[in-house]
Amino acid sequence: MNQQLLTSLSEQYASTNHWAVLWPEIALALLAVLVLLVDLFTGKVKALAVPLVAIVGQIAVLFALLFKASCEFEGSGVLFSGMILPSNLSEVMRIFFVLASILVSWLGMVYLKKQYLPRMEFYCLTLLVTAAMMLLAQSANFVMLFVALETVTIGFYVLVSYGRNSAFSLEGGLKYLVLGGTSTAILLFGIVLLYGIGGNPNLPAHTTDSLNFAALEGFLAANADNFIAKIGVVLVICGICFKIGAVPFQIWIPDVYQGAPTPVTAFLAVSSKAAGFIVLINLVMGPFAPMKELTVPLLSAIAVVTILFGNLTAIGQRNVKRVIGLSGVAHAGYLLLGVVALCKGIELGAWAIIFYLFTYLFGSFAVFGVMAQVAGVDDENQDVDHYIDLARRQPFLAGVLAIGLGSLAGIPPLAGFIGKVFLFIVAFQAELYTLLGAAITGVVISIYYYFGWIREAYYKPQSWPTDKPVQPMQVCVGHKVALAALAIVTVLLGFYQGAFGSGF
Repeated sequence: MNQQLLTSLSEQYASTNHWAVLWPEIALALLAVLVLLVDLFTGKVKALAVPLVAIVGQIAVLFALLFKASCEFEGSGVLFSGMILPSNLSEVMRIFFVLASILVSWLGMVYLKKQYLPRMEFYCLTLLVTAAMMLLAQSANFVMLFVALETVTIGFYVLVSYGRNSAFSLEGGLKYLVLGGTSTAILLFGIVLLYGIGGNPNLPAHTTDSLNFAALEGFLAANADNFIAKIGVVLVICGICFKIGAVPFQIWIPDVYQGAPTPVTAFLAVSSKAAGFIVLINLVMGPFAPMKELTVPLLSAIAVVTILFGNLTAIGQRNVKRVIGLSGVAHAGYLLLGVVALCKGIELGAWAIIFYLFTYLFGSFAVFGVMAQVAGVDDENQDVDHYIDLARRQPFLAGVLAIGLGSLAGIPPLAGFIGKVFLFIVAFQAELYTLLGAAITGVVISIYYYFGWIREAYYKPQSWPTDKPVQPMQVCVGHKVALAALAIVTVLLGFYQGAFGSGF
């Protein structure tokens, strides 16, 4: 009898395993194996072959995703026994993560040319972390969420300390390991509390599968006032706040961003932050939806403090990686406006967040692309002073830098300005007037340090020698094309938002 029951359950679970739906993640994993084989068998040309295979392979996956090369399946939409739940939002984020991974791989080419470091491992880790982020965006069960999240985090432990010849990189990796482990413990404790209380037979709507988002939502709807359930929700949100760099869980950002290699800093700033927000959206719109009376004030308070803290602390920074890191804290606060608006029933908040993430991607990678070109061997010590007279040394880089920083600051008519407008609209519709005021104040403050960086590139200080010879910087054609594309997209998205802005 037990054998028949086991066989029946196995067949039932196997019937929901539609592996073809996960073809992009499988393709990236296989591409990582291919990169390993290319490094093993190509000999002297592997320095060029490895990044070329990685980037071309990812571009192929990106085009397949863009042209909707998805595999249809029959069923209720519950995949892998409720572990995976694809959605329109997760499909868009798949495109986002692959695009970001391509740009990280491109920055890796620039960075690794200046370093005596292994190449293959960097691209393999980038591919595997990206695949895990794509799974994270589709998670519908805390087991899947935790496994995917830890795959991402462990990959970043290695990538942050990838510059093994740099004390800053090793220090950043150690701090990320310690603080990341702490956040994981907080997250796991919250999950355990929710699992335990959800299975309590003395409570209404209890379930034996409280790790499943749908089952947990039903339980929380019937027990919204349960104290232990509230503690579990708060702890899970705290664990996610570490990933997005929200206050008070942002303490790791300045040191880790400075110590990590520039491509990894870009990866953390863009992809890791986006992964955290897609998880937060899935939680507040899924299992935590019945807890709005708790999540709205909690996330609102975090948003206000995050915006003000990030912008105010960035003012006094001179190291450009720390500037980007602390300004990224403020951007996490802006994005939380959209999350809070979602909690209050403004459905456009999700698409405002997605559009903002794309504008943040293009603006950030434009800036990081310039940083990778300007950086020397010790790229962790890049200072604002290194950009003095950049407009004479390399006017193209100075122009891309101005566009990227202008977009991050929210200057019209660049894409970052429209992204902030969309978030402000949904915040206004949700009547989040205090958050809106804090966000506008933060934008005004951010103009000071963003334009201080631009000023160094275009205007020499009076103490700068007037007869100092110009030392031109050489940038290869391929990198110029990539930087120009990022700058052009940043400008075009400011004028035309396409499907992104259709709801506004």
